Amino acid sequence: MAEGKGSGRRRALAEALAPLALREFRILWTGQAVSAAGGGMTKVALIFAVLAVDGSVTDIGLVMTAQVLTQVLFTLAGGVWADRLRRQFLMLTSDLIRAATQLVLAVLLLTDAAQVWHLAAGAAVFGGAQAFFGPASRGLMAEITPPELLQRSNALMSFSTSASTVLSPALAGVLIALWGPGLVLAMDAVTFIVSAVSLAMLRLPPRTIPAPESFWRDLGTGWREFAVRRWLWLNLMVHMLQNLAVAAYYVLGPAIANDSLGGPSAWGVIVAGFACGALVGGFVALRLEPSRPLIVGNLALALTALPLLSLAVPMPLWAVVGAAFLSGAATLFLDALWQASMQQLIPAEVMSRVESYDWLFSTIAAPLGLALVGPLAAQNGQTQTLLIAAAMIVIPCALTPLVPGIRAVRREPDGRITGPTPSPAANPQKPAHV
Repeated sequence: MAEGKGSGRRRALAEALAPLALREFRILWTGQAVSAAGGGMTKVALIFAVLAVDGSVTDIGLVMTAQVLTQVLFTLAGGVWADRLRRQFLMLTSDLIRAATQLVLAVLLLTDAAQVWHLAAGAAVFGGAQAFFGPASRGLMAEITPPELLQRSNALMSFSTSASTVLSPALAGVLIALWGPGLVLAMDAVTFIVSAVSLAMLRLPPRTIPAPESFWRDLGTGWREFAVRRWLWLNLMVHMLQNLAVAAYYVLGPAIANDSLGGPSAWGVIVAGFACGALVGGFVALRLEPSRPLIVGNLALALTALPLLSLAVPMPLWAVVGAAFLSGAATLFLDALWQASMQQLIPAEVMSRVESYDWLFSTIAAPLGLALVGPLAAQNGQTQTLLIAAAMIVIPCALTPLVPGIRAVRREPDGRITGPTPSPAANPQKPAHV
């Protein structure tokens, strides 16, 4: 009996890791895992880089805003070009630009020549390159992975990112303490080069794409493909509200932890709880493939309201950490289901353009929420603000099963995800080969 159980576990593990048996996915995953580790360190290093050049807290906000702003401005353009070109080459170019940017900043920091405006300019270039990488990446995943393995492929990608979230900041702290933030940025540049090499190694057949028209016409086609899928934009509205609301956790959480839960170290434990939960969520997504992926995913996403509710009281630290753990698991689980659904239900020739609208709305929602939380808390108090934010998550997530188009997104017995036919259909375009 024990041998049978062991054999079953090995078989289940082999099924969960099946995407790694594919050469193209394995190469891509390795490069992205290395790049994610560097990115996790850079998030810490960039803050200390600003402080190292005698920048203020306001300067830190300026540098971060520069990156987000260019990412927002160029995301739609990134979607258009990802549908016009071979996605791996667009991603490779983005990696090389980001590697060069990080290397320049590293040299400036190591030679004590860096100024705040250098860091802001570098962050702006970095964000612009990221805007082209993001919409292309999910489209490339659909090119190299069979439909029935897409959820597990996305879960493996998310798992490596989550692992970096747990480990990279601590490693960055040690390296910054020993050698300063410049070295960390140089290491990040190397990780982007590794990612670029992995992309160059991919062997992909030519894909059929629409013949390019004017930029604005191509962009409009992407919007039509987005708008005619009611299940898509209604679901995205739910995710936007969640992104808006969860900002209250990040703005008010540190202050509550400092005042009522034991100080800054308590907030560090809470953040670690979320990251550990995200790792578990990745494991769950490797094994659990629900027949109604969007309904199950959105109901799971309602768990992200738990940290807000636990901080509203606030509950004991162990309860807040547990709530953060469940929130992290739910976030990664939903992300794997959502990506797999989009990758299978959006036509390949317009996928990156549709994806760019997803990226755009998600990117805008987070800073908007961060900007609104402070004034709302000042007017209504922290507790009421947290409760309102929790309701903004729970109610829309709970209502998604009532939407026919979302209910119609199903997983077939062979693992493929199917959904409602868009109506009216988007205008067909003349294909070309790239």
